[in-house]
Amino acid sequence: MKLLVLFSFVLAFAHGQVRYSIPEEMNKGSVVGNIVQDLGLDVKRLKSGRARIFTEDSREYIGLNVDKGTLVVRERIDREELCGQVTPCSLHFQIILENPMELHQIDVEIIDINDNSPVFVRKDIGFQIIESTLTGAKFSLDSAHDPDVGVNALQKYTLSPTDIFSLKEVIANGGLKYIELVLQSPLDRENQEEIILNLVAYDGGSPQKSGTVKITITVMDANDNAPIFSLPVYHTSMQENSPRGTYVATVTATDRDKGTNALVTYLFSQSTGKNLNVFSIDSETGDITVNGELDFEKAKHFQITVEATDKGGLTDSCKVVIEITDVNDNAPVISLISFSNAVPENSPPETVIAMVNVKDLDFGKNGQVKCSIDPNLPFKIQSSSSNFYSVVTNQVLDRETKLEYNITITATDEGSPSFSTNKTLNLKISDVNDNAPLFQHQSYSAYVLENNTPGVSIFAVTAADKDSGNNARISYFLEDVLLNGVSASTHISVNAESGEILAVRSFDYEQTKEFHIRVKAQDGGNPPLSSNVSVKIVIQDQNDNAPQVLYPVQTGGSVVAEMVPRSAEVGYLVTKVVAVDVDSGQNAWLSYKLQKASDRALFEVGLQNGEIRTVRQVTDKDAVKQKLTVVVEDNGQPSRSATVNINVAVADSFPEVLTEFTDFTHDKDYNDNLTFYLVLALAVVSFLFIVSILAILSVKCYRWRRERMFYKSGANLPVIPYYPPLYADVGGTGTLQHVYNYEMCGTADSRKSELKYFRPGSQSIISLDASGTQTLLRVQDQAQTRYFFNCSKRILHNNTTNIYIYIFPFCQSNTDYFIYIRGYQEQRWWRTEQVMGRG
Repeated sequence: MKLLVLFSFVLAFAHGQVRYSIPEEMNKGSVVGNIVQDLGLDVKRLKSGRARIFTEDSREYIGLNVDKGTLVVRERIDREELCGQVTPCSLHFQIILENPMELHQIDVEIIDINDNSPVFVRKDIGFQIIESTLTGAKFSLDSAHDPDVGVNALQKYTLSPTDIFSLKEVIANGGLKYIELVLQSPLDRENQEEIILNLVAYDGGSPQKSGTVKITITVMDANDNAPIFSLPVYHTSMQENSPRGTYVATVTATDRDKGTNALVTYLFSQSTGKNLNVFSIDSETGDITVNGELDFEKAKHFQITVEATDKGGLTDSCKVVIEITDVNDNAPVISLISFSNAVPENSPPETVIAMVNVKDLDFGKNGQVKCSIDPNLPFKIQSSSSNFYSVVTNQVLDRETKLEYNITITATDEGSPSFSTNKTLNLKISDVNDNAPLFQHQSYSAYVLENNTPGVSIFAVTAADKDSGNNARISYFLEDVLLNGVSASTHISVNAESGEILAVRSFDYEQTKEFHIRVKAQDGGNPPLSSNVSVKIVIQDQNDNAPQVLYPVQTGGSVVAEMVPRSAEVGYLVTKVVAVDVDSGQNAWLSYKLQKASDRALFEVGLQNGEIRTVRQVTDKDAVKQKLTVVVEDNGQPSRSATVNINVAVADSFPEVLTEFTDFTHDKDYNDNLTFYLVLALAVVSFLFIVSILAILSVKCYRWRRERMFYKSGANLPVIPYYPPLYADVGGTGTLQHVYNYEMCGTADSRKSELKYFRPGSQSIISLDASGTQTLLRVQDQAQTRYFFNCSKRILHNNTTNIYIYIFPFCQSNTDYFIYIRGYQEQRWWRTEQVMGRG
C-alpha cells in the first residue's frame, strides 16, 4: 500500500469519543483533525468555554488551535519511544470546556512507519566449536531488534555462506522467536580452523531495511559432547517489588562427557540486554535470583537467555520467561483540573466547585478507585466520566454561618491492603447582601437640656450588619417627618457615618417638651437594604424663667392698699400673693417669704400658698400705714425670684386710710394742722384736675392722628412683637386653664363697647392696656365679667394656643372698631386675621 494510506484520518464516534489515526514522525504544526466539525461545536464555543487539553501525562504531543478548531502536532512523535512494542499505540487525552463543563475523549492512534532498521546487539559474534561437534548441533544467535511493529518489524534472517551452517528459526511457547545456527556438515579444524559467516536481518517495510552481523566461528579440537538443558524454555512468575536476592528459578544442563569436559558453567547470554542488571545467576548451580527492581507498571514480563558451557567450550542455551504479577503498591493520584476558590453564598445547589482526575497505576482491582468527601459538609462528589469527578454544592450556603470550608477529597483503591490519597480544597464563601442593618433596640430615648447650643450631640444610634465589605458599610439618615408642621431636619441632623444625632437649633422646653424622629440605617449593598428605628427626644427643663406675680398688680402709679380693721382677729386674711412660673418640676415650685415689713410681728406670709395673715391682735400702737415686700422664689438651681410690694392700711374707716396714704412724707402730728392740710389738698386736687384735662386733650389729639395714619395705611399693620402670658387663673393646684371663651360686642358708642369673658365663678381675670398696666378683678359670685374700654388697645392671650387678640376701637367715629388676631408658635407668627366692623 502507498504511504498516503497511512496518513488518512479515521474518525470514530462512540460514547462521545473521537478517534484519529496519524503516522509517527509528522512535522510540528501538522493538522491532526478538525475538532469543531467532528464534535459538532463551533469556534465561539471553544473560546467562550476556554477549551484546553488535559493529558494524564505531563507531556503534550497534540495541541489545540482554538482559533481554527483544529488539533495540531506540537512535538515530534516517535512511536517506538512512546509505546515500544505495544500495539496499537494511542494517545489518550480530553478536551475540557467550561460554562457549562464538558469533557470530550480524544484518542489518536500513532501508526508505525518503517523508520528503524533491524539492529544486532553485537557487531561481531564469535563461537568456538570443537571439531567433534556432530552435525545438527545448534548454536544460539543474537536476535536482531527492530523497534518497528507489524510489517515494518523484523521479518526474516539470511545467512551466508550456507555450505557448513544453516539458519533455523525457532518459535517457543508464547510466540517468542529466536534463531539458531545449525551445523549441517562436520567440522574439520585441520581443514578450516576459522569460519566467517554473515547474518542479515530484514524487516518487511517498503523500502525494506536490514541489519548485518559478522559471525566468526573458531573450530576447536577434542570435546565432542555439548551440555544440554533439561528444558528449552523455563517459565516462572513472581510478584513485583520482590527484594534483592529473591529466588526466581534454577536452570539445569547436563554434559555426557566425563571429567573436566563435563563441568558446566552457567551465564546469561549477551542477548539478554537490559535484563542482565535485573537478575543474576549462580554460575555453578544455575540459580537465578533478583538483583534489581521489579515494577509491574514498567515491565510485565522478562525473557532471559541462559547459556551452559562445558570445559571444552561446548554450549547449550535455554530461555527463562519470568511473568511479573501486580501488587497494590501505588496510591491513587488526584489531579486538580478546575477549582473555584470562592463561591457566592447564594449559589444554587449542584453548582460545580471543582473537577479532579484520579488515576492509579496499579492493575485490576488494585487500580480501581472510589472518591468520597465528608458527608457532613454541604457538598457532594459525583463521577462525570471515567476517572473524572466533580465536587458540587449540596445545599444553600450561608457566609454568615460559616466563612470557608476545607473540603477533603479521599481517593481509595480496591486493593488489599488498600491505599488512599487525600487532597484538601480551601473554599471561601463570598458575601451577598442578604442581611439588613439591625439596631440593638426597637426604639431609643434621648434627653437634652433646653437652651442647648446648636450642634450639640444628643445621642448616637448604632446598627450592625452581618454582611461584610460594602454590604456591611452602614450609613445613617434622618427620615423626613413633620414635627408640628415643620420638617424634622430643621430640629435634628444625623451624622451619616457615626449615627450621632445633633441638635440643629436651640430647644425651648416651654414650647416643645418632646418629639419623635426616625433614623434609617442603610448598607452599601446593591440593592441596598435598610431598617429604621424610632428615637424619642425629650427636652429637659432648665430654670430659665423667673416667677411672675399675677396679684397684686404693680401699677407703678396710684397707691392701692389692702385695709385691715383694727378689730381683726389673729389669722385674718389680709390678701393673697398669686404668682406662676412657666418652668416645670422643681423649677416651678414656688415659695413665699417676707423680705421687709413695717412691723414684722403683725403679719406673716404662707410659705406655699402666699396668703398674708395677721399673727396677733391689732393694737393702737400699730401704724396705719404698713408696707410689705414679698419675695417669690422658685426651687431651681440657681433659683430665680420676683418681688412684690403690698401696702396695708390698718384702719377702721376709709377717710382715715385716705388721709394716711395721701402724703407719705408727713409726720403724724399733721392732725394738729388740719386746716392747712385741707387747703393744701384742695390745691392739689385742682392741680390734678387741670393736668387730667390737658392729658385727655393730648390723648384725644394723639389718637385722632393715629387713626388717620391707620386709614391711610390700609390693613397693613406693623408686626406686633411676642408678649409673654400676662394673666393666669390660679386655683388650689396652681395650674392654668387652657380654654377661654370671648364675646366682643360693638355699640354706637365705642366707649360702651364690651368684651364678654365666660369662665367659672372662681377665676381671676387680668386686663392689659396699651401701656402694659394690669388690672385684676376678683369676682366671687358673677358668672361673667364685662370690660368697658375707651379708645386704647386691648390684648387678650390664650397661653395654650398662643393666640393674641388685639382690639382697636376708633374713638373719632364712635362706631368703628378693628380686631387683629395673630398666632405665635415655634418662634414665628403663623397666621394673621384682620376684621373691621361698624356698629
